[in-house]
Amino acid sequence: MSQHPLFRIISRFKREPSRTGSLIITFYGDAILPRGGSVWLGTLLAFLEMLEIDGGVVRTAMSRLAADGWLDREKVGRKSFYKLGPSGQERFASAVAHVYNPQPSEWQGLLELLLISNGGDREVSRAALTEAGFGNPMPGVWVAPSGTAVPSAAAGAIRLEVSADNEMGRRLIGESWLLPRIADSYRDFLKTFAPLEAWIAGADALPPADAMLARVLLIHQYRRVLLRDPLLPPALLPADWPAAEARALCGRIYRALLSAAEQWLDQHGASADGPLPVPGMELARRFSGQ
Repeated sequence: MSQHPLFRIISRFKREPSRTGSLIITFYGDAILPRGGSVWLGTLLAFLEMLEIDGGVVRTAMSRLAADGWLDREKVGRKSFYKLGPSGQERFASAVAHVYNPQPSEWQGLLELLLISNGGDREVSRAALTEAGFGNPMPGVWVAPSGTAVPSAAAGAIRLEVSADNEMGRRLIGESWLLPRIADSYRDFLKTFAPLEAWIAGADALPPADAMLARVLLIHQYRRVLLRDPLLPPALLPADWPAAEARALCGRIYRALLSAAEQWLDQHGASADGPLPVPGMELARRFSGQ
C-alpha cells in the first residue's frame, strides 16, 4: 500500500498545513459547479471523510466560506445545502477559465500597471488580482500583460501602460513574478503525479472513491501551481518553461479519472432537489485541447 501513488499523494497532502477551506473550494469548483452548483453538506462530509478530515473542521470551514461570501447556505428541514454566493461567482468563473482552459494574453509588448490606494480595498482586491494573473512587485502596485482582464474588485484602480521591451520593463517582470519558483512548482507537480498516470493505465477498473480522491487532489495541486502562473507570453518566459508539460499531464490524468469519479458523485451527491443533475457541456470541454 505504501507504494500506491494515490496513497503517497494523500500522505503528502496530510503533511501540509491544513487547507480544508481551499480543498472545499477545489471540490466545489471541480465537481459540484458542473452539476448544478448546489450540494448537500453530507456530500462534502462523505468526500472529506475519505481524507480523515473531521466533520467539525469541515463545518467550521464551510461557515467561514459562507461568511466570506464564497457560499450561501440553504436549510431544508435539518439538512444544509450550499451554493455560490454573489461575491464568489466572479472568482469561480475566473478560476474555472484559468485552470481548465487558460488563454495566454495576446502579446503587444506592453504591461498594464494597476495602482491601488491604501485601505480596505487593497486587501479585498489582493486575492482576486492574484487569481487573475497579476503580479505584485511592491505594495499597492499590480502588473500583468496589457489586455489581462481586471477583476471587478480592482475596478477603481489607476491604470497605466508601460513597455516591457526595455531594461526597466524586464526588471519589473522579474520583481512581479518569481518565475524560477513557479517553474520548480510545475516540475514538482510533474514528479508527484506522473506515477498516478501509470497507475491508472495499469488498472482494470478504477474504484469510484479512488477516482474522486485522485481527481480532486490532482486539480487541487495543479490549481495551486497554476494560480501563481501569470500565463505570460512565450517571449517573456525561459526557454525550458514546464507549464505545457504539466498541463498536458494534468489533462490526460483528469480525463482518465472523469468517468469513475462521476460515478462517485452519482452515488453520493445530493442537492436540495434530490440527486445532483447530470453535468453540463462545460465539464466535457475541460482540458479539451489535450
